[in-house]
Amino acid sequence: MALSFAELQAQLRQGWGGHWGDHGDRADAQFDQLVVPSLTMEEHQIQLVTGVHHYEERQLFNLIRLRHPGVRVVYVTSTLLPDLVVDAVLELLPGMPASHARRRLHLFDTNDASPRPLTAKLLERPALLARIREQLRPGRSFLSCYTVTDLERTLSERLQVPLLGCDPALARWGTKAGSRELFARCAVPHPPGSAVMFTLEDLAAAAVDLWDHNPGLQRLVVKLNEGFSGEGNARLDLEPLDLPGRSSGERLVVMRQALERLPMPSQHWQELLARQGALVEAWLEGGEQQSSPSVQGMIHPDGFVEVLSTHEQRLGGSSGQTFEGCSFPAHAAYRLPLMEMGQRIGEALAAEGALERYAVDVVARRFSDRWDLQAIEVNLRQGGTTHPFMALRHTTSGRLDPATGAFLSPSGQALYYEATDNLCDPRLRGLLPEDLIDLVAEAGLHFDPAHLRGSLFHLLGCLSQYGKLGMTCIGRSAEEAAAVYQGTQEALLRGAERLQG
Repeated sequence: MALSFAELQAQLRQGWGGHWGDHGDRADAQFDQLVVPSLTMEEHQIQLVTGVHHYEERQLFNLIRLRHPGVRVVYVTSTLLPDLVVDAVLELLPGMPASHARRRLHLFDTNDASPRPLTAKLLERPALLARIREQLRPGRSFLSCYTVTDLERTLSERLQVPLLGCDPALARWGTKAGSRELFARCAVPHPPGSAVMFTLEDLAAAAVDLWDHNPGLQRLVVKLNEGFSGEGNARLDLEPLDLPGRSSGERLVVMRQALERLPMPSQHWQELLARQGALVEAWLEGGEQQSSPSVQGMIHPDGFVEVLSTHEQRLGGSSGQTFEGCSFPAHAAYRLPLMEMGQRIGEALAAEGALERYAVDVVARRFSDRWDLQAIEVNLRQGGTTHPFMALRHTTSGRLDPATGAFLSPSGQALYYEATDNLCDPRLRGLLPEDLIDLVAEAGLHFDPAHLRGSLFHLLGCLSQYGKLGMTCIGRSAEEAAAVYQGTQEALLRGAERLQG
């Protein structure tokens, strides 16, 4: 008889899927990992991501787990992965011949490049699912995904393989409203804001009420309840509305008019408002300095909560809130309070039954010698900071020092990095992955484990068509990591001009 999703998750073992310390980085590891890196989201969200199905390559750093001879990995993508893209990761394996690891790696693809979730494509192909299942050892296998929705839940039940991820029944804790509820429960500081509204009229009333209670407020942000990566957020300037000089009725009218003109990245956001709701929140301002750090954690199958990393996020886009890259670790002045915040929120999520990755986005503001941290939202999935830290962890065999939040190599050397998914330049278009590898080798840019510096690359599939590339640039200081990033970018563009010219 087929097991339910919950019954399957009860089979998860401690150490499966872990990368950190005593929770999974063991030489005697014996398991099979099925990686389905599907960006499972609504069609309008998928269309916002350039080269979306190539983002399935970001989880390839999972292959470094093959350094343990008892581990096997089954990796599924929409389209066939070029050998060079796979080999570029396998060659990073410390202390393991790439050929030995390659024998324990099984690649499958759906031969379908349409802009739909990979998981949906898999569920449409029962014969392919049967071939995948044949590669998985019963009782020793688990499924990992970028995010977990009802589709991934169905895939787990169809394959009868436990999924290491948060049950989609708990997805509300990763929404904007659920995040605010968690922050209040954990006594974590967060900006003033409203409940979720489902019409423009109610949203306008909530915005006016927020201003009434915070009359010095100059801006607010409108957030779709289920938006991702800042693409469901839009800032609204209040000064042009002249709210102090208007009656309460007039304030409602001008606020609604302003919302109708709101430059939300999603063109159909008002339809999404009716379906998922939205809220308004104070836009945090002030301070001599402001940054956008985040903290990442892991909830293990036994409920143990582990803070994994902290980052400074680089944000851009039309709203100024779209993730474009990051640096590791977060600023030393507030790194430990940030980790403590992540621990408290992780424990609250664990109490609700959540599993695997979570992250908390924060706004940090400096007032004289004091930093103020305000939590913005929770993400119950892997994200843009997941794969760079995975690359650092596996390629160096280092660890995070919980006392300082620094990452230390086995020799005790602190390591840093700058990373991006969005190195975009038209000069890169037309370059094939092998061209990039040639440029990297020629310039001596690739990560050197002997000197603990250099660059690791991902999203190679986006390169030729979109002129887009991802990279993680590692150094022994923040300054060195920044210099590696800048030098790598400049060398790649110079080399691309030469090859294309």
